[in-house]
Amino acid sequence: MARLFVVDQSEACTSRIVGTYGYMSPEYAMHGHFSVKSDVFSFGVLVLEIISGQKNNSFYQSECADDLLCYEWRQWQEGNALEFIEPVLGERFSRSEVMRCIHIGLLCVQDDVAKRPTMASVVLMLNSYSVTLAVPSAPPFSNQTSTKKFHTELEEKQ
Repeated sequence: MARLFVVDQSEACTSRIVGTYGYMSPEYAMHGHFSVKSDVFSFGVLVLEIISGQKNNSFYQSECADDLLCYEWRQWQEGNALEFIEPVLGERFSRSEVMRCIHIGLLCVQDDVAKRPTMASVVLMLNSYSVTLAVPSAPPFSNQTSTKKFHTELEEKQ
């Protein structure tokens, strides 16, 4: 997407949507609106994938969630976020650091673009425990109705 931007441009709109669903921000995938916050969304997906050891676009959890983001959001809300961690890690990790990374990942994938942090803020959050993290809101498509609507609209576009 960097090639679509001109110097000093921070957002735009395109009818040529390219990329991999699951990593694209919803405003870009649905309407072609992209901004510096689109990359923040993708970064958040990658953080959550690294922690879980699973890919967002091939995630399947039989009991409820449609994707990795929604599953982690539910785990976070229920106080079970550490159950999300790649099992191979066993107990070889800092619980507080992993919880902070999950928290930051969820902040990056919020549905509301304005609530997503900037990448500069993300770097600061990762490097400093003195930065207080906001409470994340739900990622896009965190309920089945919105997920079905999204997939229906995508199919209509194709």
